[in-house]
Amino acid sequence: MTGELDEIAAELCSGPLAEFVPSRAQYAARVDDPALAKQIRGLRKPSVAAWVVNVFARQRADQLAEALRLAADLREAQEHLDAAALTELSRQRRALTRRLAEDAARLATSQGERVTDATLESVHQTISAAFFEPRAAAAVASGRLVRALEPGAGGVADLEGVVAGSPPSPPAAVEAPADELAERRRVRAAEAAVRDAEKARERADRGLSDLMKRAQEAHARTEGLAERVAQLEADLARVRGALDAARADADAADGERAARVEEARVAHEREDAARAALEELRG
Repeated sequence: MTGELDEIAAELCSGPLAEFVPSRAQYAARVDDPALAKQIRGLRKPSVAAWVVNVFARQRADQLAEALRLAADLREAQEHLDAAALTELSRQRRALTRRLAEDAARLATSQGERVTDATLESVHQTISAAFFEPRAAAAVASGRLVRALEPGAGGVADLEGVVAGSPPSPPAAVEAPADELAERRRVRAAEAAVRDAEKARERADRGLSDLMKRAQEAHARTEGLAERVAQLEADLARVRGALDAARADADAADGERAARVEEARVAHEREDAARAALEELRG
């Protein structure tokens, strides 16, 4: 009975929203089991965002399966703390969930349902939730959501009231063979070695580039200083020549001064003698 209820719930939750209530009544009227009929009548109508996800899960199962496979890879990367793989898978997750949400909105619009920006964001959040928690992934894949999901560290604690019918079981984890696990570890180690080598090469390239820049600047400074030294040496030679000429002029002036002093002394003596002779004649 559970399987039949879940199939009916999936049909109702992905059928036209406007026809949900009458369709639910028709399904309940067609079954012979009173208990099942009561369960059918108790099925809740999904929100618009949940209905968009349900339609997508039913009509675009392959695209959704691709997203959920990526979700499993993302969780494995998180478990193994593979930072590089986690960064790349996170980038893929954001791009893929946004694309899937937009595809789901277009699909819903093509079936006559209006999808607002708020609804589109709820669809995006619901698909994103499937990447963080296997129970959320099972709920999304069931096509029986009655309300949108939100991604979070805690995951989906209780699917009661989230999914119409019985709570879907998350897919059983499939343990990879030991040789496959060893191969993955070797691949991750090789990838890490490549990343380390790339970082070392980038550091070496930056160091070489900085050194070449410093060498060019030093050569430029050397050439400038050499030109300045040559100019100063030429100036010094001219100054030294001028100094030698000044010294020669000083020496010549000193020699000529001695002769002039002697001439002045003799002239003074002659003047004194002449004055004395004149005084004697007058007296």
